[in-house]
Amino acid sequence: MIGSMLYATDLGLYAPLVMQHALALARTFNADLYVVHAVEPMGLFAESVLQSYLDEQALNEFHRQGLNTVIANIEQRVLESFREELGDEGEQDLERIKAVRVLQGDPSQVILEQAQKLSVDLLIVGSHSHRAGAETPLGRTAARVLQLARVPVYLVPLVERRRQGDR
Repeated sequence: MIGSMLYATDLGLYAPLVMQHALALARTFNADLYVVHAVEPMGLFAESVLQSYLDEQALNEFHRQGLNTVIANIEQRVLESFREELGDEGEQDLERIKAVRVLQGDPSQVILEQAQKLSVDLLIVGSHSHRAGAETPLGRTAARVLQLARVPVYLVPLVERRRQGDR
């Protein structure tokens, strides 16, 4: 029933917790696991600063090569964090990961587009970004994914939020 899953990561403080859930589910269902991380587009201020220092050709080259380099570095960082977290015994879990993709765009849109493109059976997301406060019941990206997903969503609550709720 569940043959493939998409784990969306923000690479934040709680990413290892969500990753553990994703890998446990992949093990349980003997499923393929895809990983996606969205990089939000550069803001207008950053873009205007670059335009003031670079001519149009250099700016285009920066966008083409610089972004590719950043994305490749982030993809490598994700794989390295998995290896560190899992240690030597986690080699079988690493084999379940079919692809790590870092894509530019709105996080919820990127997640939903990848879920459709890969035809996954389950989405795995954390309830909050590392930037969201614990007073927020659900992060913006998680809320949008829950609202618009066409497949089931496995939502991992953050530890900090659970601890505060236990009081």
